[in-house]
Amino acid sequence: MSETQYRKLPIYAVIFAILIKFVFFLTHHIQEDAFITWRVAQNLMDYGVIGFNGETKISASTTHLYVFVSYIFNMIFGKEGFIIPLLAFNSILFSIGSVLLSHLLFKNNWHKAVFIILFGILPPSIKISILGMEYGILFFLEMALLYYGFKKEKKWVLLVFPTLILFTRIDTVIFLGVIFLTDIFWNKKIRWNYVLGGIVGVAVCISFNWFYFGEWVNNTIVAKKLTYDRTFTFQQNLEYFRLNYGNFWGMLKMPSDFNPATIIIVVFEILCFIYLVRQQNKRNYFLWIIFLFAWTKQIIFLSQKSLFDWYYWVPQVLLFVPVLIFVLEQKTKKNLWLTSLVIFYILPMTAFQTIHSIATGNGEWNYRRSIGLFLNQYEKDKKQWILLEPAGYVPYFSGLKTIDEVGLVDKQIQEEIKKDKPNYWLNTVKSRKPKYLLSNKDLFEDKNADYYKSEYRLLKEFRIKDHLESKNPVLEKIYTLKPSGTDYNLYERRKK
Repeated sequence: MSETQYRKLPIYAVIFAILIKFVFFLTHHIQEDAFITWRVAQNLMDYGVIGFNGETKISASTTHLYVFVSYIFNMIFGKEGFIIPLLAFNSILFSIGSVLLSHLLFKNNWHKAVFIILFGILPPSIKISILGMEYGILFFLEMALLYYGFKKEKKWVLLVFPTLILFTRIDTVIFLGVIFLTDIFWNKKIRWNYVLGGIVGVAVCISFNWFYFGEWVNNTIVAKKLTYDRTFTFQQNLEYFRLNYGNFWGMLKMPSDFNPATIIIVVFEILCFIYLVRQQNKRNYFLWIIFLFAWTKQIIFLSQKSLFDWYYWVPQVLLFVPVLIFVLEQKTKKNLWLTSLVIFYILPMTAFQTIHSIATGNGEWNYRRSIGLFLNQYEKDKKQWILLEPAGYVPYFSGLKTIDEVGLVDKQIQEEIKKDKPNYWLNTVKSRKPKYLLSNKDLFEDKNADYYKSEYRLLKEFRIKDHLESKNPVLEKIYTLKPSGTDYNLYERRKK
């Protein structure tokens, strides 16, 4: 059969990959921060303001574009029914992005089809698709820019897509910058349409932040830098790197300092990349872009001590691309290479992600959401305030006004951090007098226990051990094997 007769194989492959993602919806594994974005979208619906607490403007979400997309899905499907359609939308966009990536890398439709499936079931690909974050949209936009802008050379794409990408996440300036530098080095010329697109994108994002929020960058960036600011010595930085590198350059988080699996993966990725770029092939241009971007982003974010694993999802899957190409294009013993990859890496990783998603979904959807649902029933006055961390599930499902410890959704606590960081939590309680406190510590055993006892009463204890049971024995074993969640104490302000 000729190659043209296989032209529909990538389409079948992407449908199969999407259906696999849909099965993961049953795990209810949704990232905490997704609910921040979704509450911002609903705040825009209810108050006409991009914010988190009523009419107060604040860029509580990292992504502006995804807020507007979430807003549209809320308008269409309603607050009770938008989540699954939005997750499906994210999964479909990621899968379309993987198709565009396959077009950049392969000519053979069989290779494209197998690539789409294997690439789509890697753990970071599953998380990008199902966890409700903006990375499905982002991956699609980035791959569309490469395919339509730099392969098909559509000038309008070079002008428009940088703005959409930056409006999704401002840190994508790294991706756009790597493309710009690689393109100059490769083609020995400047694409002025792309330069103009980048300038317009930066101007639009900065202008929107300034004129709407009165700030140059998103509040989320300012809040995290303020709260998580750390000054390390050179030796401490080395130790920090040693303890954390394995969680980001590999696809499997291991509870140990030494992660040999990560070293093997990274070395193999580099060797495959070197092998491929030594060949005379036009796709090397795109291989250089995705490989340099992946390494650059991980190095920058790890150097800034950014521990949130979603920053590393896209780099993780892109770094693995050379491995998939290398295996699929083997001239001899291809079946052995492919079978070995699937049996010893792809399937174990997918199985691990399945267990991880089931356990985490239980800890977040079944457990943490229950705290919000309890408060939603208990407190009918949604103008009451709660101080807690993090600001995802509990505020979303309780509907209460929220002060989070980091200051993502409330700027006033940032002022307390600036004034007296060691005591900012207590000072916020004294000055703001929130009706509810949710803490992973026993405040009645705190050094300021006398104050807490005089002003608050323990309303309810929430314990993860109470959510490890299931009628399904397999699920119960998974919940027990990998308990996910934090014990909390909920305090209510005493009536005076």
